Amino acid sequence: MRHSGDMDIEDVPISGDMIRLGQLLKFVGLAESGAHAAQIVTSGDVSVSGESETRRGRQLLRGDVVLVSLPEGTRGYRIA
Repeated sequence: MRHSGDMDIEDVPISGDMIRLGQLLKFVGLAESGAHAAQIVTSGDVSVSGESETRRGRQLLRGDVVLVSLPEGTRGYRIA
């Protein structure tokens, strides 16, 4: 786990070349289903490498950092 400012960024290893944003949200336990992942993403509370992202199917590559703003605080994930 690495730190970015005062927030922990969790490294998420992937086996292939990429993972889709919706898959990542399910993998890390933030979304229970694809529909739930879509709700999280379309809420406007997700950014990928510093840019707001509203597409559940966004391809994430190694090195991308995903930040998700939740009521209990922001969670960060780095694709590794």
